[in-house]
Amino acid sequence: MTQTIATIDMITKESQLVLHEALSFIPTINRSFDESFGKVGAKIGDALRVRLPARGTVRTGRAMSVQDVEDESVSLTVATQKGVDLHFTSAEMALGIDYISERYLVPNIKNLVSQVEADVINGVTKLVPSVAGTAGTAMTDLSGLGIARAYLNGQGAPMSDRSIMMDSIQMASVVNGMKAQFFDPEAGKKAQREGYYGRLAMGDLYENEKLWTMTNAGDVSTTLDTYTITNGDADITVAAMSAAPTQGMVFTIAGVYACHPETKANLGYLKQWGVGTGSSSTNVVVQGSIYTSGAKQNCVASNTTTAAVEFVGTATGSYRQGLMYNKDAFAFVTADLPLMGGADKCGRMTQDGISVRVWQDGDIRNDELLTRIDILYGYQCIRPEYATRLIGAVVA
Repeated sequence: MTQTIATIDMITKESQLVLHEALSFIPTINRSFDESFGKVGAKIGDALRVRLPARGTVRTGRAMSVQDVEDESVSLTVATQKGVDLHFTSAEMALGIDYISERYLVPNIKNLVSQVEADVINGVTKLVPSVAGTAGTAMTDLSGLGIARAYLNGQGAPMSDRSIMMDSIQMASVVNGMKAQFFDPEAGKKAQREGYYGRLAMGDLYENEKLWTMTNAGDVSTTLDTYTITNGDADITVAAMSAAPTQGMVFTIAGVYACHPETKANLGYLKQWGVGTGSSSTNVVVQGSIYTSGAKQNCVASNTTTAAVEFVGTATGSYRQGLMYNKDAFAFVTADLPLMGGADKCGRMTQDGISVRVWQDGDIRNDELLTRIDILYGYQCIRPEYATRLIGAVVA
């Protein structure tokens, strides 16, 4: 049977097919900003300001209470270029695209995708301030997922487009605990998506081994150091800890409760906060700041100046972090890299919101075709309140 020599178009299309099958996290998050970067010819370092919905306070009565509307936005930056570099001999090229795909493209593009998804997951998870589940105890039923769902509902996250991402150990534990409920007749329609497990009322279930592991610092308990929580606090002063908390750790303050973003009603459970960068043993930087009143109010505070500050998990404990999230919690963008060297040497295609460029050039000395496959991308946690981490057993 005659083999068709692999061309740049064939290799580009095959690369996209492999990419589509290997992705699990990125297709479930917001990728609607790609067009904005495409229009300006984005390059590394380019940023887009994503505006967040402005919330005002609701008055009671006839008299107006005019308020300033503050614009809030987050920066979405194209900051990372990743790629894989390959070389084929002319004899291998003559064997056709099936040979090239099986031997080179599939394993290398899967490796590229794993690196990109791991980078995105690690980057956004540590910016999510809430955790559901019991640190050190594996989830064996839906109770932990139910708490996560309650957290999302309490923050007004849309009920649609929700996903649940867990590693194999977490997934096996949950599925084994309620296996009779996991038959999903629609699963076959998504079987081409690697890692898809089925659907619950809480969201689509995905298995992913690239989840972030949170490792606590050497101290996880302290108190406020005669410090009064005030509106707009970006950090809190605490009694000296034996080790400074690290970014991504999660803590609560006794007497500080979560509230609904619209009604401002006390939700009845302690508000969870994420630790930001730059914290010290006596000063904890708060991701997102503390608002006790006004349009941005995110908690109801009735704490004392020496209230207990407790971190999730044990000192130096490591915990794999699953996720439950609405797609708008996170955003991912790619930019079109320029085509170089002519149409016979460089190709580009976009699928599932990911732009991939394949560029080839010959090495006449060694009778080889050098090939590079590149992705230029950025990501951001746009609405952290639309996501909750899922915590379970200790990672050895």
